[in-house]
Amino acid sequence: MKEDKQAMDTNSSADHVDEYLQTLGNEDARELRYYSQEQPFSSDEMTRLVNEERLNELLAQGDAFLSNLNGELKDFENDNKYP
Repeated sequence: MKEDKQAMDTNSSADHVDEYLQTLGNEDARELRYYSQEQPFSSDEMTRLVNEERLNELLAQGDAFLSNLNGELKDFENDNKYP
């Protein structure tokens, strides 16, 4: 009985591997498989899940970081120019 269960489990795993390998060469099937794993959220769910205040804080921090980085890169370029 235990051998039958192992054989069934092995077949199941082999079937999944075979199915996956077949989709590797098929871009459409691979894309469909990828997107079928996504769970769509309604706008109400997104509103409930996303902390807008925190998101805005993070965006502001990101903008400040990129602005500072851009300034540092310009300073680096100016310091390393040959006369």
